[in-house]
Amino acid sequence: MKITPLSIEGAWLIEPQKFGDQRGYFMEWYRHDKLAEAVGHPLRLAQGNLSVSAKDVVRGIHFADVPPSQAKYVSCVSGTLLDVIVDLRVGSESFGAWEFVQLDDVDRRSVYVSEGLGHGFVALSDDATIHYCVSETYNPTAEHGIHPLDPDLGIDWPTEVPILSPKDEAAPSLAEALESDLLPKYSDCIAYTASLNG
Repeated sequence: MKITPLSIEGAWLIEPQKFGDQRGYFMEWYRHDKLAEAVGHPLRLAQGNLSVSAKDVVRGIHFADVPPSQAKYVSCVSGTLLDVIVDLRVGSESFGAWEFVQLDDVDRRSVYVSEGLGHGFVALSDDATIHYCVSETYNPTAEHGIHPLDPDLGIDWPTEVPILSPKDEAAPSLAEALESDLLPKYSDCIAYTASLNG
């Protein structure tokens, strides 16, 4: 298993090693010790989520209040999707930046998304199935979103007709969220993850 940081601080790419023969293959999908070594603390697995999306469905950009927010370990179980991580931490040097990672059922890569970062994806195939383990259980009063098609974010979604949920369609722009003090502060995120480092 290879774990490397992405361009946005607090996000990592996990690439498993597959061992296969004519019967199929085996791989380690998750290793708590190796992830903890890479990110500086163990991931508390509080809840596991799974969603299935039709092609061109866009979900996100979702984030949660810090503390405690919600770290995510994201994998594609079936199909293909383009995962996006967005830096929504006010005060971060890369505030507003985003990065795509393709997740699919061939390479079996995963991403780890730290507390305070925004997360979303677009399904590139029908029945794209995403599984993500999170560090905190669902708390609707602490969960928020940014409109995924916000031109100020400028995410280059590879779909001509994105399909959004009513909730994501009604989400504020980055500027509106910033003005209403909805976004996490970089200093709070760093302090919280430092507390997890023990």
